[in-house]
Amino acid sequence: MMKKYIMTPGPTPISEEVLQEHGRPLMHHRSPEFSEIFTEATQKLKKLMDTQNDVFILTSSGTGGMEAAVTNAFSPGDKVLVASTGNFGNRFKKLSKMFGLELTAIDYEWGQAVNPEHIKQALENDSSIKGVMFQFSETSTGVINNAKAIGDIVKDYEAITVVDAISGLGASDFKTDAWNMDMVIGGSQKGVSAPTGAAFISVSQKAWKLIEKSSMPRFYFNLLDAREAASRKPPQTPWTPAISIIVAINKAMDIMLEEGLGQSFRRHRLLAQAIQRAAEKLGLKLLVEDPQARGHSVTAIRVPEGIDGKKLSSMMRTKHGVTIAGGQGKLKGKIFRIGHLGWFGMFDAIIAISSLEMALKALGYDLEVGAGVAEAQKVFYENNYFGH
Repeated sequence: MMKKYIMTPGPTPISEEVLQEHGRPLMHHRSPEFSEIFTEATQKLKKLMDTQNDVFILTSSGTGGMEAAVTNAFSPGDKVLVASTGNFGNRFKKLSKMFGLELTAIDYEWGQAVNPEHIKQALENDSSIKGVMFQFSETSTGVINNAKAIGDIVKDYEAITVVDAISGLGASDFKTDAWNMDMVIGGSQKGVSAPTGAAFISVSQKAWKLIEKSSMPRFYFNLLDAREAASRKPPQTPWTPAISIIVAINKAMDIMLEEGLGQSFRRHRLLAQAIQRAAEKLGLKLLVEDPQARGHSVTAIRVPEGIDGKKLSSMMRTKHGVTIAGGQGKLKGKIFRIGHLGWFGMFDAIIAISSLEMALKALGYDLEVGAGVAEAQKVFYENNYFGH
């Protein structure tokens, strides 16, 4: 039996305590017991998102949360702006087209971050734009966008911000209310470190004004129904929720809040630094060249010349039990991605780099074995970090 490690940007590792909660006997979704857990989990997610806005838990992956934002906030023919920095920015574009929105896209080279001034210029050019969509953390590239700067711009226009923060929440500081974020989407299987299958979404008063006017057809993801159900005593969901996942989220949020959000952000920042510095020590090139645009959830690394990226990830998985992620879309085969998100600590980072070194060496890449591991260890020593 090989011990296995999941080092992708989602799903992420899950602690034993959360797995135990996930395995509790099923309870009825209208019972007082579940209602209490559901209410607690919702309040804890508000702390994670740093918001007083309404927050709803949806039974879906993060993409369901993205679809809910699009179908609730807009009507067919509405103009929206998508700033796309990768595969998930393109998903916002696909959703917008699918539901009949008039799309303006600002496309960036994958590995580059959004320039907020481009959004300002687009809104100045067309004041009828009703939504600005972007990723906080673009999972396909490892880029982090300046959500605060974008929010500071959009707040002065009629448009709302719709933000995919699915892989960024918990890893990087995110202030929904202070940054004027109107609809923010998260997912259970990322920084929260719970099982896959639940998304959550926050809704501001500015966004509710659009939702209440929307003529977009929708049923399962109707946030007006979610709001009505949440207003009941006790609060409920409109449809049968993912009971066991919400129970797990509640426990996972206890663990995160016990660690402290500030400490969680610091841990993820140091994990990212360790992976990135180790990769550079091995002579590898990071996809995101600007250090200020590198997120703390996942690191995208270019496959070195002469190395088969598919063989590299396959060897790490089959020989070492270490699962990493490949490139998506136009970066397929050109990069590999190491997630350092959620229930992930110092020695997980060292295992990831050790496996990478051994696989690269076996495939003929010239490196000094142990150099990357030593560089990662230096990051932790230099920052006096030895926890988690």
